[in-house]
Amino acid sequence: MKWAYLGVPVVAAVPLLLTPGQLTTFVLLGLSAMTVVGLSLLMGYAGQVSLGQASFTAIGAYTSGLLALHHTPPLLALAAAPIAAGLAAVVVGVPILRLRGHQLAFATLALQLILLSVLGDADWAGGAVGLQGLPYLSIGGFELDDDMDYAYVVLVGVLLVSLIAYHLVHSRVGRGLRALATGEAAAEASGVPVGAYRLLVFAVSAAFAGLAGGIYSFFLGYLAPGSFPVLLSIEYVVMAVVGGLGSVGGALLGAALVTVVVQLLTTLATQPGMPSYAPSVLSYAVYALLLIAVVLFVPRGIVPSLRKSP
Repeated sequence: MKWAYLGVPVVAAVPLLLTPGQLTTFVLLGLSAMTVVGLSLLMGYAGQVSLGQASFTAIGAYTSGLLALHHTPPLLALAAAPIAAGLAAVVVGVPILRLRGHQLAFATLALQLILLSVLGDADWAGGAVGLQGLPYLSIGGFELDDDMDYAYVVLVGVLLVSLIAYHLVHSRVGRGLRALATGEAAAEASGVPVGAYRLLVFAVSAAFAGLAGGIYSFFLGYLAPGSFPVLLSIEYVVMAVVGGLGSVGGALLGAALVTVVVQLLTTLATQPGMPSYAPSVLSYAVYALLLIAVVLFVPRGIVPSLRKSP
């Protein structure tokens, strides 16, 4: 963790070196990293696969957007985003976390599809058109209206969720989570409240996604159900697996690696002469190839495998 603190000034200097287009990619990368940190904890310690993590990003985004449009101070609207997403996770987590394996994965996927359907038909959420004209985030009377501003907001958010995740893993609860990761039956026999801990991690991971969604709403200034497709949830899973489950550093590395590779291929796919479906096809190909490579060569993920190297 000390090395991570030393790296903060270096990362903080990165936005100053980027072009406007690269700054946008940097902000989106950071938002993905915030969500993937929570998903990595959920999959690595609670052993639960969520194929609907983007639904909590959407809940956070719409919470902030709707509150801001109804004249709530933007900072308070942003603070409400992780709270709403975490509470939603608790409500839906009580019944669905009784499921295991692929049943839970499909249940989380179904939740996202239901949420997107509701948002697409709800007049209060703007329907299929979505929410438009969202205000900029403002802090202490200072309006954040530039990509550079949001780059540093995202950096603060990534640092915050990383610190929370690190201290959670290294707390008494974290010891119970590590026991849960090695085996549910053994952890339960040792007195670990398996159900409560699993629900806690589910809620924390959702809150991280909600915070990312809240920042996203102010950054983009526009929200629609199409902003949170199922493919986005799959992308989060790929990032978590590639970097290494249960590792904060792995989540950050996985998010950075996948985002950069996809962005490079998207740039290639939009060159003159490329078919219109090329970006989607290349994105799916990247996810598939990365997962295959990780399973074959670094099944624990990149960061955990590097730590185990002699």
